[in-house]
Amino acid sequence: MTDLALSIKGLKIRYGGIEAVKGIDIDVPEGQVVALLGANGAGKTSTLRAISGLTAPAGGTISYFGRDITGLDAEKITKLGVVQSPEGRQIFRDLTVEENLRVGGFTVGSKATLKAGFDRCYAYFPRLAERRKQMSYTLSGGELQMLAIGRALMANPRVLLLDEPSLGLAPLVVRDIFGIIGDIKAEGATVLIVEQNALQTLKIADYGYVLETGKNSVEGPASELIQDQRLVEAYLGSG
Repeated sequence: MTDLALSIKGLKIRYGGIEAVKGIDIDVPEGQVVALLGANGAGKTSTLRAISGLTAPAGGTISYFGRDITGLDAEKITKLGVVQSPEGRQIFRDLTVEENLRVGGFTVGSKATLKAGFDRCYAYFPRLAERRKQMSYTLSGGELQMLAIGRALMANPRVLLLDEPSLGLAPLVVRDIFGIIGDIKAEGATVLIVEQNALQTLKIADYGYVLETGKNSVEGPASELIQDQRLVEAYLGSG
């Protein structure tokens, strides 16, 4: 039986008097890509922030390989191996590409592991290797997203959380980004991806959950969800 990398039960998140997430359940098996879909305001990013330790849950539990990590702080969760590539890139624009990647590897213990991280990132993203001495503010939107994913990979995560990796990118760049996520999946990575681009996401995912106003709405194998044209169209386009 496949181990569960993440198991979320009854998760609730509140911002003041607003309940953004209303008791959702999500399982992420080890070695699989699980998609979290839904409209803006459905609770997707809030869920990732709770897993990462950036937002304190108001209820429910989050387990990581059977260990309860509910409410742990973000640095401890990163050190355990859960690493998020946040929406909006959020890279350090006044640092070079290489310096940003080095920041991502701050939890890595040895120089050999750090070097392996650089080699891995540059193999996935040759464009970053070409621009490694370049200031990050000079990068295109697609290159910034590559850098955000690469920086997360530098921490050598057991579970990679991706928040809207295609947001604001041109269609050709979106295809490149999803191709790379597919390569990461082929390496056996465990990925939970939040996306509005339902079709592209389900093409690379094993399983999908759809959230609607903070609640579980639909779930199933990605190969089945992608056949439901109403679902794909309702949750943010044909991609």
